Amino acid sequence: MTARDALQTQLEHGIATLGLDMPEGAVERLLDYRDLLERWNSAYNLTAIRDDREMVARHLLDSLAILPYVHGRTLADLGTGPGLPGIPLAIAEPAREVLMVDSNGKKVRFLREAIRSLKLGNAKALQSRVEDVEGTFECITARAFASLADMLGWGGHLLAPNGIWLAMKGKHPADELDGVPDGFRVEAIHTLTVPDVEGERHLVVIRRT
Repeated sequence: MTARDALQTQLEHGIATLGLDMPEGAVERLLDYRDLLERWNSAYNLTAIRDDREMVARHLLDSLAILPYVHGRTLADLGTGPGLPGIPLAIAEPAREVLMVDSNGKKVRFLREAIRSLKLGNAKALQSRVEDVEGTFECITARAFASLADMLGWGGHLLAPNGIWLAMKGKHPADELDGVPDGFRVEAIHTLTVPDVEGERHLVVIRRT
């Protein structure tokens, strides 16, 4: 078994454990993305995670774990870094338009190369501060780049009426709930179990009121 075969087995087992259906070719594209991230990482320092299996777990499976909660035809992934969870979500559901936003030029250059080489016709990358982005989106994802109050303060204007904001957190953010600004309400907090990932994972679902 090659190293890639072992990672494919890990990824397929994780996807099955999460109960997800993937389009044809998605597993190969997810692994291609991981390979590309690993290649660029040595020069661009895109992620602190270097171990192959840990990348599959903490990048790919952690991103895909929120897929059942993603709704709508348009998604903005704010503070996406090297495309997490944006690129795995774009691969998993090619009919959804995904805009990935980051202020870091190196990360956005990597994202544009990933979009090109993976032929992700439904994905775009934008170098911008969150507060300067225009438009509205039916779903917004953000991977713990700030407190709930700050996230919504900077990016709340991007959430469409009836849109949902999915904030990916480690430990339960009980101490942040009082800071959720007017006009938004926390609809649910889901405890996520991600295959091969230790530690707490929570998803905070916020709706515009």
